Amino acid sequence: MLLQVHQNRQRKEDTMSNNKLSLILKGIIKENPTFVLVLGMCPTLGTTTSAINGLGMGVATMAVLILSNMFIAMIKNLIPDKVRIPAFIVVIASFVTVVDMLMQAFVPSLYSALGVFIPLIVVNCIILGRAEAFASKNGVIDSALDGVGIGLGFTLSLTTIGCVREILGSGSVFGLSLGIADYMPLVFVLAPGAFLVLGFLMVLFNKYLKK
Repeated sequence: MLLQVHQNRQRKEDTMSNNKLSLILKGIIKENPTFVLVLGMCPTLGTTTSAINGLGMGVATMAVLILSNMFIAMIKNLIPDKVRIPAFIVVIASFVTVVDMLMQAFVPSLYSALGVFIPLIVVNCIILGRAEAFASKNGVIDSALDGVGIGLGFTLSLTTIGCVREILGSGSVFGLSLGIADYMPLVFVLAPGAFLVLGFLMVLFNKYLKK
């Protein structure tokens, strides 16, 4: 009898662990915000001129996403339906302000490179979308894990795009020269290159998902 109870408990724990892991993996693969859901295109196209810029933008967005998801999940029952969206925006804007100040203090060069895109995280449809679709309907832990998954998916996507554009356009990666700069077309670090790289990577990503 005790053995059966232990086995049932173990099965429940395994199921819960699998569910938690699936929340993270879903945001990275099946619901990747960049390559699958096609969200957050402004920062995706505007900040991925280099790998470090893409990584920085992704990490900043992920931090805001995790914190806002957790806080909204905590206060969701206290927010009247009529002011739900404005309340979400206030929460998101508060965390964006904190991230903005921290980046300005500790990574000023990256902060300058990303420019206006840091405060524009407030209106990033990924963050508001997850607040409305997930955090407002689930618990704090699940909302945090959802933020981790979506945030990692966004960060990996931006970093990948930034790597490809930096290599093809500047002949370097993460600022390290590969010695091929003279042979690389500058177009890949300009706006047209952003669309080309995003389009090709999106096709490859979705082709992989269908296998």
